[in-house]
Amino acid sequence: MIKTPRLGLRNWQPSDLEPFAEMNSDEAVMEYFPKTLSKEESLDLYNRLKEHFEKHGYTYFAAETISDKKFIGFIGLAYQTYEAHFTPCVDIGWRLRREAWGKGYATEGAKACLDFGFNKIKLEEIYSVTPLPNLKSVNVMKKIGMKKVGEFGHPNIEEGHPLKVCNLFRISKQ
Repeated sequence: MIKTPRLGLRNWQPSDLEPFAEMNSDEAVMEYFPKTLSKEESLDLYNRLKEHFEKHGYTYFAAETISDKKFIGFIGLAYQTYEAHFTPCVDIGWRLRREAWGKGYATEGAKACLDFGFNKIKLEEIYSVTPLPNLKSVNVMKKIGMKKVGEFGHPNIEEGHPLKVCNLFRISKQ
C-alpha cells in the first residue's frame, strides 16, 4: 500500500502473526510498553489492527523490507479515542523487531505515513505519544518534523507506573 525505497507498509496478513507475536513478547522491544504480550494478546491486537484498516482505510501497517519481504514490525496511523485533552485524534506510531533497529526504518516509514496522512486521507494534524524515557522514539518524532506540545498522564496506564507520563508530539499539515 505504501512504499519507500526500502520498505513496504501494508495491511496485515496471516503470515505476519507469528513474527508479530515474537516481537510483542520480546522484553527489549516492549521496554516502553506496560508489559509484553502473550500470543493470545498479539492475536487480539492483530485482529484489531485489521479491523481498524477495514473501518478507516489505514492502520499501524505491517512493515516489511522490500528486498526480502521480511516482516520487521509496524509503522502507521491509528485513530485514538482514549480520554485525553487532544483526543479523538490520529496518531503515528511504530514498533520494530530488534534486528530492524538502528537502520532508519522507523524514520523512513514514518515520513511516508505522514505523507499518506496529509495528502491521501487529508488529515490536518497528526499526533504521537511515547513515555518520557523513550528517547529513541522522541528522536524519530523530531526527525520527521514533529514538535513536542506537552506531557500527559496516559489514561490506559495505571497510576504510579513508571511509563504513565508521556510526551505528546504533534505535526500540522504544511
